[in-house]
Amino acid sequence: MFGIIDKYIIKKFLGTFFLVIGLIMAIAVVFDISEKIEDFITKGASAQEIIFDYYVNFVVFYGNLFSSMIVFIATIFFTSRMAANTEIVAILTGAVSFKRMMWPYFVSATIVAVMSLILSHFIIPKTNVTRLDFQHTYIDRKGPDRYKNIHRQIKPDNIIYFESYNIERKTGYHFTYEVFENHHLKSKIKSDFIRLDSAKGLWTLDNYSIRHLLADGTEKIESGRRLDTVLDFEHKEIVPRLFSIEMMTTPELNKFIEVETLRGSENINKYLIEKYRRSSFPFATYILVLIGVSMASKKSRGGLGLNIALGLGICVSYIFFMQISTTFATLGNFPPFLAVWLPNMVFTVLAGYLYYIAPK
Repeated sequence: MFGIIDKYIIKKFLGTFFLVIGLIMAIAVVFDISEKIEDFITKGASAQEIIFDYYVNFVVFYGNLFSSMIVFIATIFFTSRMAANTEIVAILTGAVSFKRMMWPYFVSATIVAVMSLILSHFIIPKTNVTRLDFQHTYIDRKGPDRYKNIHRQIKPDNIIYFESYNIERKTGYHFTYEVFENHHLKSKIKSDFIRLDSAKGLWTLDNYSIRHLLADGTEKIESGRRLDTVLDFEHKEIVPRLFSIEMMTTPELNKFIEVETLRGSENINKYLIEKYRRSSFPFATYILVLIGVSMASKKSRGGLGLNIALGLGICVSYIFFMQISTTFATLGNFPPFLAVWLPNMVFTVLAGYLYYIAPK
């Protein structure tokens, strides 16, 4: 099934890929340490936590995130070397078609893509728990923790509103909880101030009023200075942190999206973008490998340097295109699936053209 040439190309492909990813991640870690060393020292992070809780997971996360780009650079690098040494010419003149020569490239790309898919959907969300917890404890600056004008549907026909909510203190101002039945208001709770007692699992309402609309059209209103009660939602449901979706495996993320869709979350597009990215980036490996081989298989006057420069330009263009399309999906009405997969569609056309004009 695999000939000598196939094994040679697969060995070159995977060897160069792991070498390049190792070098790039080593450089990234050095730069990251130089930027964050002061935080590590002042906040008392231990060497074990820095290495195993943060940087091991840092390398796994970013190595996988940019694996398709690194595959592209590795493909251009070793294919250009093969072209410069006239190995490509020897292969094509030895009764091996260009299409057949692509076989070991795509076998290698499949190995990388499958690894990336497994990591993206199931493993990295688990390792992100440790990495993001370390980052939140030792790195992140204190940011704004107060959110304003929060509308949430916590379950069908149950809607809550906060004029402002502090996620750290678990307190809110001007809170309302409305319950509807057949599109008509059934009850409404209002409170000037609300806070959660985590130990008791109770919400304390200050200056509250509870309005019940009875079946006969009359109203029942009760009010008071303070009330300790159980409400039908959890603190974490009020303002789900966006980084929490990075800690969910894809099955967990799918369930989370279903719940958030029901609640009318304004962040649904961001959640969907995260979901679709987990498949689109590994799939891009095939597209970028085809572009890389088509570009680098011909010996050029510019040599290896020119091919790598062109390759980096294409990588930057791909990332830029992805950023623009996902921004439109996040801030506008552009469909998230199309936003994530559109760069792959466009670059598939480019790959097909480069393959068509490549020397056969």
